[in-house]
Amino acid sequence: MTNGEEPISIPLVWIGAEDTSIVLANSFVIQHEQDEFVLIVGQYTPPILLGSPEERLEQAKKVAYVPVKVVSRIGFTRQRLVELVDVLKTHLEKYDRKHTGQKS
Repeated sequence: MTNGEEPISIPLVWIGAEDTSIVLANSFVIQHEQDEFVLIVGQYTPPILLGSPEERLEQAKKVAYVPVKVVSRIGFTRQRLVELVDVLKTHLEKYDRKHTGQKS
């Protein structure tokens, strides 16, 4: 933050993160217009198809669509989206180094 001249540093404290449910996200859509981006996060469950491969194929042909439940819509400026991409990339690289021995 700035007061017009000198930057003012005030710490951010995350409150309530432990009380917020974790929801599986397995579908994403992003829309953008000018300098605004909207990330839509969704969750879907594939239909249960049982039987032989032929029976499962016939069951799948009868499924008109698989619904996606929207669990969140998040708006970003371009700069905040760049920050999110950087944070995600950094944590993915840390995960890969820890779990696969890869170096980035």
